[in-house]
Amino acid sequence: MSHRVLITGGTGMLGRTLARVFSDLEVVSVGSKDADLTLESQARRLVKESRATVVLHSAAMTAVDLCETERERAFQLNALATEYVARAARDSGARLITISTDYVFAGTLDRPYHEWDACGPNTVYGFTKRLAEEAAQRECNNHLIVRTAWLYGEEGPSFVHTMSKLGAEDGAPLRVVRDQLGNPTSTLALARHLRRVLDVPVKGTMHLSCEGETSWFGFARAIFEHHGFKRVLEPCTTADFPRPAPRPANSRLDKRVLRLLGLPPMPTWQDALAEFLGSRG
Repeated sequence: MSHRVLITGGTGMLGRTLARVFSDLEVVSVGSKDADLTLESQARRLVKESRATVVLHSAAMTAVDLCETERERAFQLNALATEYVARAARDSGARLITISTDYVFAGTLDRPYHEWDACGPNTVYGFTKRLAEEAAQRECNNHLIVRTAWLYGEEGPSFVHTMSKLGAEDGAPLRVVRDQLGNPTSTLALARHLRRVLDVPVKGTMHLSCEGETSWFGFARAIFEHHGFKRVLEPCTTADFPRPAPRPANSRLDKRVLRLLGLPPMPTWQDALAEFLGSRG
């Protein structure tokens, strides 16, 4: 099936990967300098001029702590922009695929969250992303909300880049949180699955994060082991590192819809990490 894809957030970590993975298609990739999506007129112009059959909306304000202090900007970039893009996609007859996050959940369950679990965000970032989901549902019937978690990718910034830098430096033992659990996910693994989903007419909500789970400490240890770093890692608790935006204790996502559709599973987080680090030399 032939698609013409508009990628918003094209200069971001995920957007750059999407443009590479979707390069066999007609792709229009745009960043914030190309259009201000917080203005409905510009969102409409962008979607109309792209002649897209699919709008892949990855543009967002993802700096979780910054969202707490720049709340109005977070509402504009996450909630309002998605509403305008969704409305423009609907009016152009395009399918909308919008990227969301584990932060829409409270993070308190003792199991991974599936697509039908109730949302309950505890941060401005999570709240504005949930508003974005609701806007997609309300404004564009042909929509797919894709939630992911713990993303890292080429050029970063990401946890993998930070740990790779700090691990190569001499210094005191590095303390990393071990009481938060999630699914580390590479942008490449996510983009490849989004490419598959492009040919599946599914609507609603889908979770796409790598299989398996670990803590931030376990994630850091895997990065250190790959590089052969000698710097010592020490586990600590969330309480040891208070942040402006509270981090969810449970960011694990159950890929129930993926299984119900009979689609291939996401790779394990270990395999995705090994591929990513191996490609960087």
